[in-house]
Amino acid sequence: MAKNTLSDCAVFFDFDNTITYFDVFDNIVETFSVDKRWVAFENAWKRGEIGSKACLSGQLESVRIDRSGLLNHLSRIKVDPYFKKIIELLKKRGITPVIVSDSFSFFLKYILKNNGIYGIKMYSNRIKIAGDKLMPSFPYQHKNCKICGNCKKKHLLKNGAKEKIVIYVGDGLSDLCPAKNSDIVFAKGNLKDYLTKEGKSFFPFETLKDVYKKLGADEPKREDSKKLREA
Repeated sequence: MAKNTLSDCAVFFDFDNTITYFDVFDNIVETFSVDKRWVAFENAWKRGEIGSKACLSGQLESVRIDRSGLLNHLSRIKVDPYFKKIIELLKKRGITPVIVSDSFSFFLKYILKNNGIYGIKMYSNRIKIAGDKLMPSFPYQHKNCKICGNCKKKHLLKNGAKEKIVIYVGDGLSDLCPAKNSDIVFAKGNLKDYLTKEGKSFFPFETLKDVYKKLGADEPKREDSKKLREA
């Protein structure tokens, strides 16, 4: 029997500017950097001259914030309320969504906990706090890829991509690879612009309310997401 219901799906989310309303990492760098060296890393990454690992590591060299100050900053960050609704919708279908992020688990876990969200599987980079310095590590970087600090494609494959209909929700350049390896894509921001330029089909969204409404209304099939968009 062909897989054709939401229960046959594996659902993946980016975090920054997808579950949250803005890029949390960029906000931390802009707010707590003691100089402007982070700008050069950002521009080099956007031009494709360096990968995200080099960019993230270089930008954090300028950041100065201790644990208490960081937690205070993170405590004010809200997530899109429809993420909870999506979790509940998927739970009824026996699905637990997975977060894949090129940011850092310390940020993600605290923000989710502070917004009353627990038990979500996630794969992200890691960070240690040493005084007022943030020290990154990248346990999920693919050894043969210099572009991404966290290989999101690998997590898709590990979590059912070969057997399931893969739904991916994201917004940025780090989402290009997993989007190309998904059956149905919800996109905004740079990801939307790139997929449009490449002629790749996707479902556009502005907030997770759009994603929730579509998932609640449709039983996705393994088909071109252009059909989902036009449904």
